[in-house]
This record gives sequence, structure tokens and C-alpha cells, in this order.
Amino acid sequence: MTQLRILIVEDSENDLLLLLRELRRGGYTLDYVRVENAADMQAALDRQPWDIVIADYTLPQFSAPEALQLLQIQHQDLPFIIVSGTIGEETAVAAMRAGAHDYLLKDNLTRLVPAVERELREARERQQRLYAERALRESEERFRQLAENITESVFWMSDPKAMQMLYVSPAYERIWGYSCESLYVDFMQWIEAIHSEDRQRVRANFFEQSLRGNYDEEYRILRTDGSIRWIRDRGFPIKNHTGTPYRVVGIAEDITNRKLTEAALRRTERLESLGTLTSGIAHDLNNVLTPIMGIVQLLPIKLPNIDPSTRRLLQILHDSTHRGADLVKQILSFTRGIESKPIHTQVSQLLAEIQTIIQQAFPQNIDLSIAIKADLSPIMADATMLHQVFMNLCVNARDAMPDGGRLSITAENISIDENYTGIHLDAHTGAYVLVTIADTGMGIPPNLLDRIFDPFFTTKDIGKGTGLGLATANGIVKSHHGFIDVVSEVDKGAQFKVYLPATDSCAAASIINSEPPLGDGELILVVDDEVPIQEIAKATLEIHGYQVITASDGIEAISLYAQHKQEIGVVLMDMMMPSLDSVTLIRTLSKLNPQVQIIAMSGLATNEAVKKTMSEGVKAFLAKPFTALELLNLVAATATHR
Repeated sequence: MTQLRILIVEDSENDLLLLLRELRRGGYTLDYVRVENAADMQAALDRQPWDIVIADYTLPQFSAPEALQLLQIQHQDLPFIIVSGTIGEETAVAAMRAGAHDYLLKDNLTRLVPAVERELREARERQQRLYAERALRESEERFRQLAENITESVFWMSDPKAMQMLYVSPAYERIWGYSCESLYVDFMQWIEAIHSEDRQRVRANFFEQSLRGNYDEEYRILRTDGSIRWIRDRGFPIKNHTGTPYRVVGIAEDITNRKLTEAALRRTERLESLGTLTSGIAHDLNNVLTPIMGIVQLLPIKLPNIDPSTRRLLQILHDSTHRGADLVKQILSFTRGIESKPIHTQVSQLLAEIQTIIQQAFPQNIDLSIAIKADLSPIMADATMLHQVFMNLCVNARDAMPDGGRLSITAENISIDENYTGIHLDAHTGAYVLVTIADTGMGIPPNLLDRIFDPFFTTKDIGKGTGLGLATANGIVKSHHGFIDVVSEVDKGAQFKVYLPATDSCAAASIINSEPPLGDGELILVVDDEVPIQEIAKATLEIHGYQVITASDGIEAISLYAQHKQEIGVVLMDMMMPSLDSVTLIRTLSKLNPQVQIIAMSGLATNEAVKKTMSEGVKAFLAKPFTALELLNLVAATATHR
């Protein structure tokens, strides 16, 4: 038996009994109250909840329409069935339009139970819909409240069939650069902002798959400022009370940094592979260049009276050898990282090399002008690193002028006072060399100027820029105790001003013109499997007052050192030799003599190699190819510690 709570609006006792009999025959256990006026009905409604209302159409003090209106005023959506003996069809239709759910004639009560069952079922369905709609509204409100407080992702809700955006969180304005209101007006604005190479794919997938729960896309957008960002966009369908998807909620995340990081990692992996290849090539090239460089420096000593023409040829050979060594060093700096040794450097020489590269490699529609002051002060710097800085700035300038323009490079001495340091925190009072690299390109928007030195930040498309160039350049300049200032205006170009602390020109001249130190008959053991390097090191040292014995591998070196350890002042040894690895050789020599003075030399002078070598107790490191002055200074300094 089914319990039924029924409120009956009826003034006839007999009609009441007939209604109750039919309902009990239908299998209901009844909890009922009969009312005849509005006050009684209100009291009954206040007393308890009811499942259904059955009302006679006309009563002496009340009526079915009045009872229906009372329910509606109190927002009670109960099944309402009119049972009457005199109601006409027009009256019944009017009652149905007013909100009644069914009507029966008293002489046909066999329809009562089916009508009650139907109306109870439909009432349950209405209630379920109401609960679902209320839950949906509450969920949407919670969704909005959550979305309003999140700035790193865009929360959205749309109706794909109607092509309407129902909600988008404020982060849309920050990430996309468009106003939220404009998206409500024009749903296709979102589609049009997608990069042209991604637009068709995303559009098709959204309209075909989002209501099926299969929308998850990564794509690029073009912001209003012209910059590009990567987005991951996911959609989740919302179902109505019938279980049919009719809306989509989603979250769009800015994954630009992740994409740039992935690209940088791929580039790093490529560089590591390239580094493995170039390391071996660089080692061999440096071994080839070492004897050439040494011979070029020894020949003027051996042949002091050569004619001017021959001397000019030697100078060309000297310059070419140094340039080859610098090229190898520059390649290694990009792939493996090389030991940095700041020395007195003339910026004018670096800019002259940059000028040559630009004239050879840049498009003809780039007009280059260079103005370098003749009295430019020297600086303490790693020339290769600064070369990388200036080259990077020039390449960026070229990229900012795809249709051509003017690239200007100037260099001058300036003095920075306390007024300037007050507004530039990286500046210090004193003398600086200022290098300005300017272009007439597209310029940098003001809102991006503060971010251009951030690692991985770039306005270039993926694959066309890593976002590391300016960050690296800024880091290198700061490591030289300098700073970079940028001035730019959209469509009028950009100026990058590189400030580098100047050093004493007299000190630079004294180092450049210093004479190589002479030995006093000290015995030097040279260990290298390359005979030309053995011979050039031996000849250079002997000419400058040293005695030299040579070994071609580690085993021979140990034998010679054991015989002459009391006389040998310095061991000059290569780090890559056959028969015995360098670490074992160093440790063996140290056991024979804990005070052994070892200079390690290698054609692969990476930071890692230098660090590993010095940790074994080596006194100094000499990178190949080396000049006679570098060799003699290092041997002299090491020999004094014996």
C-alpha cells in the first residue's frame, strides 16, 4: 500500500466518501483532510506537507480557482485535480490554463486513480527538474565566484549550438588582451584571435566535440599588442535534467612559459649532442692550431732580420691563427661552456669583427653605420662573451626590421655621476664605455619593456626565438659589472645601451707590451702525444732559458719523472693521452712527489674540464692553443712555488 497525503476541498460528505473509496481501491493508504474555505485550507497547508490537492470546482464559501490561487501565492507546486459534477469544457480549459493539472467529472471517478498516479509522477519529475536547475544555478554561481579570484587561467561557459559565450572570467582580459564584454557581444572574437595556423583545427574540434566531452586543445593566440601566447583549452559538457549535454564549461590556461621551456630543453638537448661532436673536433683543431701559433711567434725570434714582406706574411698567419682559435672558442661557448678569463680588451676590436659579420651575413636592405671614438678606453672582459652580447643585440635589431632599415653602432667614453646612479640602481660612479646598438624597426611596446630580459620571454613565434638571448646578454653584462638600458617606441625602433666599466689604459698597455719572463735553467717535463706540440713547447721554453725533456704518454712520463724528480721544476701535461688517463697520471706523480707542480693543458677548456682537473691538485690550467706569453707566464708563476 502506498501512503498518500491528500488535501480535499469539498463540502459534500457523500462526494468525499466516493473519492476516498476510489483511492483506497487504487491501493492507497490515505492521510487526508477535508476543507471548505480558505482559512481551513491555509491552516492545513501550515500544518504539514501534502502530496496532492483534489478540489470541487464550486463550494458555498470557496472554489477550486481560489484554492489554486492560494497554492500559487505560497509557491507550492502540488498536483491539483478538479473534480466537479457541473463544470463545462470552457471552464475546465480556463482552469487548466490557470494552473490546474487535470479535471474529472464526478460521474466518471474511474479515471481518478490513473489521474492521481499520472500527476504524482509528473510532480516528481517537475521536482527533480527544479532540484537539478537549482543545483545548476548554485554550481554556476560557485563557478563564477571561483573564477573571479583566479588570474592565471580563464574560466568560461558557453552554448556551442547558439554560438554564445555565457560567462568568461576577468583573466581573459589579461591573457587575451580583449575585454570580456566584447566576447559576450561577438562569440567569434575568440576564434579570430587564434593563430591562423591553428584556427581551423580548434574551431572544428570545439563545435564538433565540446558537447561530447572531447575538447582539449593547445593553440596559439595573437594578442592585441601583437605578442603570441600558447593556450591549453579544455571543455566539459553540462547536462540538463534529461541527461542531454547543452552547455560547456571550460578552463583555458596560459602555457606559454611551459612551451618555451620545452623548446629551450629541446634546444639544450640538441646543443648537448652538438657539443659532444664539437668537443672532439675542437680538441683536434686546437692541437693543430697550437704549433702553428707557437711557430708564428718563434720565427721572428729565430729570424730577426727577415724582410718586411715576409714579416707581413707572418702577421697575416698570426692573425688568422688567432681568429681560428677564437672561432673554436666561440663554438664551444654555445655548446659546452668555456672557462671565462677577463682580460684587458679593446671594445673597438670586437665591434670591428661584428661589423665584418654584419656586412657579410645581414640582408642588403639593412643599412649599417658605425661610429667609434678613437680614444675608447679598454675594459676588463671576456672577449668571446662580449662578442656574443653585441652579436645577439645586432641579430635582434635585424629581426625587428624584416623590411629593412638602419642599424647603427656607436661607442664612446662616458662618466657616470651620483645623479645618474640615483635613478639607475645597477650603475656606479666612474668611467664607462658606452656601446649603443640602435635600429629603426618595429619597436617594443611599453608594457613589454619590463619583461624583455626575463628568461624565456619572447614575442617571437615558437621555433623562432627561445627567449634566452636578451636574458643571457643581460647576465653577461652584469657579470662584467655593467648594465643595459633600453629606450624604445613602437614603430620607431629601439636603442640598447650597454654600459661597461672602463679600466686604466696605461695598465692595459703595460700588459700588452710586457716582455715574456725568462727561465734560469729549470727543467720542464712536457707530456703530450702530439709531437708538433711537444716540439713547439720545447723550442719556446728552451729559447727563453729553460731545459726541457719530453714524453709521449703517461707511462713514459712516470718513468722520466721517477728518474729526474729532484731536477724537474714543472710538469706540463696534456689531459687527453693514450695508454694512461690523466687523472691516474696526476695521482701517480703526486705519490712520487706530493709537491709536484703540474700545469694541465687541453684543447677542450670547458668549465667542467677545468674544475675537474683543478680538483686533482693541478696548480694551473693552460688552454690550447696558447701563445708563447701565456705559456711562459704560467710556467714562471708555477715554477716559483716549487
